[in-house]
Amino acid sequence: MAKANGMAGSSHRRDAFLICGVTVLFAAAVILSSAQEEIPPAPAPAVSAPTPNLTEPEPKPSSTVKERFLVDRFPDQPSLPPAFSIPVGPLGFSAPSANYLGTRNSMASLDFLDENRLLFTFRIPGLLHRDQLNNDNGSERQIRAVVLSLPKGTVEAEATWTVHDRVRYLWPLHNGHFLVRDRNNLFEGDGELTLKPYLDFPGPLLWIELDPGQHFLVTNSDEPAAKDSKTGDALSPATASAAVTSDQDSESNSEAPNLVVRILRRDSGEVMLVSRVRTAVHLPIDSAGYLENLRSRGMDWILNFRYFTGGSKMLGRVESNCEPNDEFLSEQEILATTCGPSGESSVVAVSTAGKTLWETKAPPTEVWPQLAVAANGSRLAWETLDTTHSIYAYAPMDAGDVKEQSVTVFDAANGNIAMVSPVSPILDAGGNVAISPSGRRVALLDAGALQVFDLPAPPPVHIENGLP
Repeated sequence: MAKANGMAGSSHRRDAFLICGVTVLFAAAVILSSAQEEIPPAPAPAVSAPTPNLTEPEPKPSSTVKERFLVDRFPDQPSLPPAFSIPVGPLGFSAPSANYLGTRNSMASLDFLDENRLLFTFRIPGLLHRDQLNNDNGSERQIRAVVLSLPKGTVEAEATWTVHDRVRYLWPLHNGHFLVRDRNNLFEGDGELTLKPYLDFPGPLLWIELDPGQHFLVTNSDEPAAKDSKTGDALSPATASAAVTSDQDSESNSEAPNLVVRILRRDSGEVMLVSRVRTAVHLPIDSAGYLENLRSRGMDWILNFRYFTGGSKMLGRVESNCEPNDEFLSEQEILATTCGPSGESSVVAVSTAGKTLWETKAPPTEVWPQLAVAANGSRLAWETLDTTHSIYAYAPMDAGDVKEQSVTVFDAANGNIAMVSPVSPILDAGGNVAISPSGRRVALLDAGALQVFDLPAPPPVHIENGLP
């Protein structure tokens, strides 16, 4: 198993992704260098977060886009009839207790391996085994995995895995494979549910992200700074070291932080960037660089793209009462989720050429949004919890305030809604919605079955003069 030593920040779902005042600084040689020199044990010196260069011209306002609004009550049934359904009871799935609502435990995952195969995994109840040696505190779980052929739902493969925490454990890959995370280890699985060691980290792996083309991994891990490196560990190259600072950093605090962020090449596991941080870092990247939010005036945020090879490009502005949560849907399109003063969310699609493609506003009763995106970036599913009242600092949410969980499927090109549906049982950490690689099929865990919907071909996303 390859070993990875070097960059991260712990990150749990969207609430942990939203950070303020954090900037990642890359040297131009970071991605281009393949040197394998060892870095010194001490972290790289901190670099202050930059402010926008006011001498540069402000990015031109995006073209006027008509605002659309989602309804505050979804239909009781899907807006389209499913093409077919696969009952989940015979597979061994049972709805989790309502006591789990609000804990955001990852209870299931649903992903297309290709257009005609679904991977469905879920927690199976059983006795908890307390591991005193590894201090697991009863967090060990048994996960059942099944590969289903469509449309009949025939079980092609099945397996049982053991994981040792309660957050997300599985990420799909475009080649019909997937990644499974457990403790310090990352495994790669295939359609036969065979897991092979992929990467080994010096400390617990907390979260991973991938760019749209899946050329790179961004990993977040918990690794106390070691005084002496162990013989045999493959340390990160010196040219990959970088510094990340935040408003929480203090010059008087000389201790090296325990959180480590890395960017690695997925094909080889080579560490391209590494840094120790004191707060969670969400790093939206594509094959050319990464996106950062720069605070401007009032509620304005500048979307700024920094190239791995050096230099940057301002893509436009969005208005948000909090730092926007950005995601690359594809190499040509970015989705920014913003928040208004009353807790309402907006979904803004921006091209890498700096043009606002579409915008949709959601009422403040739709909270904890999560995304599922087709591999080709043509469609996305926006899933929320729907509550009885607006949720904000002075009106927090408890389990009794949740009415339902719903999903809206958008065409990425224009923001048109392809379908809407409730999903049940409520899984507040997601894992109950999937979109096929082509964007033409949507699968939902709903009403005791995996319901699969056939949609017309999505419109293409036309981007002119985007990022090179």
